[in-house]
This record gives sequence, C-alpha cells and structure tokens, in this order.
Amino acid sequence: MLTVLSNMVMPLVVIGIILTGMIKKVDVYDCFVKGAVDGLKIVVKIMPTLIGLMVAVGVLRASGFLSLIGTLFGESLERWGLGSEVVPLVFIKMFSSSAATGLVLDIFREYGPDSRTGMFTSIMMSCTETCFYTMSVYYMASKVKKTRWTLPGALLATAAGIIASFFIVLYL
Repeated sequence: MLTVLSNMVMPLVVIGIILTGMIKKVDVYDCFVKGAVDGLKIVVKIMPTLIGLMVAVGVLRASGFLSLIGTLFGESLERWGLGSEVVPLVFIKMFSSSAATGLVLDIFREYGPDSRTGMFTSIMMSCTETCFYTMSVYYMASKVKKTRWTLPGALLATAAGIIASFFIVLYL
C-alpha cells in the first residue's frame, strides 16, 4: 500500500499545482519555464565548485592518501570489529555523498551489509552530512562570504554522528 501511495504522490502534487494555478488564473507553464531558467543559472554558478570537489575527491583516492589514513587508523578499528575501509569513507562523506556511496558498495561487497562494518557504514552514512559540499553549494548560490560558525558546527555534528554510529554498532 505504501508503494502505491508513494507512486501517486508526485502526480497528485503536479495536478494540485496545475489546478491551483488554474483557479488563481496564473500561467503555470510560464512560471515553470522561468523557474527552470533560474535553476539553470544556479547550476552554471555552482558548477565550478562541484567540479573542484569531485576532482579533489578523485585526487585523494588516486594518490593513495585515503588508503594511508585507513592503514594508520585501521588497526585500532579492527580491535573493535570494524574494517579499516571505514576511515576513508568518513573523510569522503564530508565532500561527496556519491563518492561515499561507491565506497559503501565496496564495503558491502567485502564485509556484507549485516556485518559490524556494514552496519556502521549504513548508520554513519545516514547520520552525517556532506558538510563541505553543502556549504560550498549553498553559500555559493546565495553569495555568502562569511560562514561564521557553520563549518565548526557542521564538523561537530559530523563527529557526533560518527561517534554515535560507532557506539550504536558496538552495543547492538
């Protein structure tokens, strides 16, 4: 039933918007086109930032830096039943959710989704944010120059999510 309901939500929203526009005598199509043009302008503005972040993630992976970090911290994690592959995942998740998803799939293939490492990975992915990506995209789009406490707050929240994930899996 939930699947049927979720499949009906978007068409009902679109129909509701069109009907509301007709009742209020608003040219819905013209508004849609103007919104699409504004959206494309924003995409063009933030594209260099997105490309820069993706290149940085690619360089970190290709250079072996993430493997080095995994090796350095991996021994202490393996004592707790976690694989060393979660260390690069923690760093990549702060920059790119799609790159992190690729690492998650690798972890699931090696350890399985029901393993302690797989469960940590799943929980950590759901309770952390791509701080650098989100900040760069939203602040670039809204032209915010002074981020004030955003980055420290985002990193603190990410650390709390990682620590919570660790303890949830440890005491499950």
